[in-house]
Amino acid sequence: MLSHNEFSPGAINLTSSDHPEASPRTGTQSIERVVAMIRVVASRGRSGMRIGEVVSTSGLPQSTCFRMLQRMELEGLVNRDPHTRKYYLGPLLYELGLLARPRYRLSELCDSSLNHLADVTHDTIYLSERSNMEAVCTNRALGDFPIKALPLDIGIRRPLGVGAGGLAILCAMPETEAHAIIQNNAHRYLKFATFSVDFLRQAVDQGRVQGYSFLDSAVTPGTAAIGVAFPQGNPVAAISVSALSGRLEQPRREEIAQELHRQLRKISDKIVALTALPSER
Repeated sequence: MLSHNEFSPGAINLTSSDHPEASPRTGTQSIERVVAMIRVVASRGRSGMRIGEVVSTSGLPQSTCFRMLQRMELEGLVNRDPHTRKYYLGPLLYELGLLARPRYRLSELCDSSLNHLADVTHDTIYLSERSNMEAVCTNRALGDFPIKALPLDIGIRRPLGVGAGGLAILCAMPETEAHAIIQNNAHRYLKFATFSVDFLRQAVDQGRVQGYSFLDSAVTPGTAAIGVAFPQGNPVAAISVSALSGRLEQPRREEIAQELHRQLRKISDKIVALTALPSER
């Protein structure tokens, strides 16, 4: 069975050890802080982040962010463009990623289904994978409808619930876990105009009833999206369809949701077949 990162209330919260009364940082806490800083820089995908954006996103003092980023740059974990002064993920992360050999790549397993959905709907299709309290866009397919919803770059990560894919993952979780994640992400939702704890709890309840998540003009005005998470019982990912709002009205929305469920059954069958194979030595 697929696994996902365990829920951690401290994700992206780097400020706990900056208070004078806090206990001295341990080696483990230092590692957690560096990993969280990598997540902060990665949250803008290939767009990069200036130091001010890093400070506002991380909640750390500018001096602390600057020292951390300086050291991380020396180690190859981040890279700073001297002209734009933006920070990007560094070359060491790419090099280490080449050595990581997952048993299979979910994005590759979903490729044919994403392309099929793009052909059938003519809209934009996304694969979102759960990473702790976030959803990461790991693959996409573009339909041929001439006016498209604003594309989301591969690699962009957002708090679970922001976007139909992350919302679908919350809908498929146990209620207590979903509500805990929403509560712990509350401060991050403030950056998205229409999102709040109450709004997301209502959206999750609605998604559980109808069998798919749905957002209309919540992230981008005039754009709607629906999503379905998988596999059942352990929602580690979701596929979503994004389009102009007028293209996701009923009954077309239900038709697309049914096609999403059909494709996800095929993907789940592939996962079961692959996990049944003996491990490589």
